[in-house]
Amino acid sequence: MTTKHIHFIGIGGTGMGALAGLCHQAGFRVTGTDGPIYPPMSTYLASLGIKPFEGYDPAHLDPQPNLVIIGNVVRKDNPEAQAAIKQGIRYLSMPDAIADLFLPHKKSLVITGTHGKTTMSSVMAWLLEHAGRNPSFMIGGIPLNFDSGARLTDGDTFVLEGDEYDTAFFDKTPKFLHYHAKAAILGAVEFDHADIYKDLAHVMTAFGEFVTGLPKDGVLVAYADHPNTRQLIQKAVCRVVTYGLALDADYQLDALRIDKDGSHFSVIHNDETYLFDSPLYGEHNALNVLACVAMAHEQGVSWKELQAGVAAFKGVKRRLEVVGTVKDVTVIDDFAHHPTAVRETVKALRCKYPDRRIIVAFEPRSNTTRRKIFQNEFVTSFKGADRVLIAPVARASELPKNEQLNPDELAQALMNSGVESYALASNDFLLEYLLRNAEMDDVIVLMSNGDFGNLHQTLLEKLQRKRLMRGEGPMSKAVSLTARS
Repeated sequence: MTTKHIHFIGIGGTGMGALAGLCHQAGFRVTGTDGPIYPPMSTYLASLGIKPFEGYDPAHLDPQPNLVIIGNVVRKDNPEAQAAIKQGIRYLSMPDAIADLFLPHKKSLVITGTHGKTTMSSVMAWLLEHAGRNPSFMIGGIPLNFDSGARLTDGDTFVLEGDEYDTAFFDKTPKFLHYHAKAAILGAVEFDHADIYKDLAHVMTAFGEFVTGLPKDGVLVAYADHPNTRQLIQKAVCRVVTYGLALDADYQLDALRIDKDGSHFSVIHNDETYLFDSPLYGEHNALNVLACVAMAHEQGVSWKELQAGVAAFKGVKRRLEVVGTVKDVTVIDDFAHHPTAVRETVKALRCKYPDRRIIVAFEPRSNTTRRKIFQNEFVTSFKGADRVLIAPVARASELPKNEQLNPDELAQALMNSGVESYALASNDFLLEYLLRNAEMDDVIVLMSNGDFGNLHQTLLEKLQRKRLMRGEGPMSKAVSLTARS
């Protein structure tokens, strides 16, 4: 049967929403279901004319679609998913749908690793686009150069963000194995996704399978500075090219300088030096850009094209994204949730705003950060922030108390390390704290891998109605507290 109508169960996720956009672009009728959906995905779907149903109900399968795509957030007991299966409707996971519908006759270029996948995928797609390669792409975020996380073209390359998370309740293999990569970027590999991986060795096994699956005529661009990545590339049968700060890297980052305009650095390759200016800031982002420069150069893009492309890259939504400035208070939305990502993000913010007070509001929401696995690691991750506010553990009732991250203990440990920190009893208290304590020139950063209850927009709206004082910069004292005792 020819597929004409595709229905998405869990359409509001960044990946599923991007795929819905791709299917819409390809001419399919697209419908979908999810819980409440917030910007940027809600506005993106609305711009396509897609109006998702809210709440899961078998009635949403009438009229019956030709294909149902089931997201990995959907549980086995989901009534809508179960109805689709019982009715005999063809169903696929998101990765299998991508492979089935869009990857035949395309060169699959997969970006993977524990951190930076969305940024690298966005930079990679843009560098190829800027060089006239007209790539297709599917990214778990929205690159500002494209205003969409997905695009289908007649170009021969398809850029994919390759997640190591499992595929669906009916398929527990990692997503990236379904993309049949011909070329790949592999960043740092660390322990994450504690709900599906037992330990680092388990994670390494999954990435090892990905690396060994690259074809002999393919290419792997790998991060030279991380020992786990170095270990993994020993398994490759394809050509391996390295990048990083390491002196033996094939593409070496050198002379990094960060200022208010972004990052400025040199790339050393084959004893030649090439200068780059990027609007992204932070060492981690310079390395993300370097990875894409290496891959694009290996694909034949010239240094001149690469330099111009990097300078013209605008960023990605929810990656150090300034969502608004009210009365000289800058509000930033960021996806960081793993301790390494939090640490690098705070370092980048301190480089960008050396003389301003930085307040970080952190939501332990991912399946790993909700657990106590990184309780100690987070103590050093927030170094550089002037104040840290910790929201309650998301969906805490789903975990035994002894497995949960303890926000009170983390706040106390941060205090003991010299970082002023408070655990707040609710997001409402957190918002009230920010409103009472915000001062002119503050930088307020909301970190979560979710929407944080749309807190950033609520904060901006309420700051408009508040009279603010000008603070004294870093380490300015709090006015009042709404923290848990």
